[in-house]
Amino acid sequence: MNTTISTSEWQIMRVIWTLGEATSNQIIRILCAETDWQPSTVKTLITRLIKKGIISHNGAARDRIYTATITEKVAMVDTLSTTLHEMCAMCVGDALVNALADTPLSQTDISHLQALLAKKSKTAPPTIACNCIPKGWEACHDDREKK
Repeated sequence: MNTTISTSEWQIMRVIWTLGEATSNQIIRILCAETDWQPSTVKTLITRLIKKGIISHNGAARDRIYTATITEKVAMVDTLSTTLHEMCAMCVGDALVNALADTPLSQTDISHLQALLAKKSKTAPPTIACNCIPKGWEACHDDREKK
C-alpha cells in the first residue's frame, strides 16, 4: 500500500474519516461546496486513493460506499514522519518549533509535548549534524574523476 497522500487527496480522506463512510455524491457535495473542484476531479481523486489502497468500497455498481483502510492518526503520523525525514536533520527542530507556534494545541497536547521533551532532553546531543550529503561522497566523486 502506498500511504503517500497528496494535498488534494487529504481533502477526500478528511470527509471519509469524519463521516466514517461516504458515497461519491456525498464527497462531491461537500467538497464542491468548499472548493472550486468539478465532480470529475473528486472522482479522479477517489480512484487514485483506491489504487493506493487507502480507501475501499462495498463493490456496489451504484451508490458505492467508500471507507478508509487506514486511520487518520496512522496517515498523519506517516505523512509527518516522512516529511521530517526528508528535511535536513539539523533544521528539523526549528521547523517543528515554527510549526508548533502556528498550531492550535489543547492543554492535553501541551502536557504530552512537555513530558516528551523533558524525557528527550536527558539524552539529547548538544547539536544535530547535517545529513544532506552522505558521508564519503568526496571519495565517490574522486573515484569518478580518476576514470
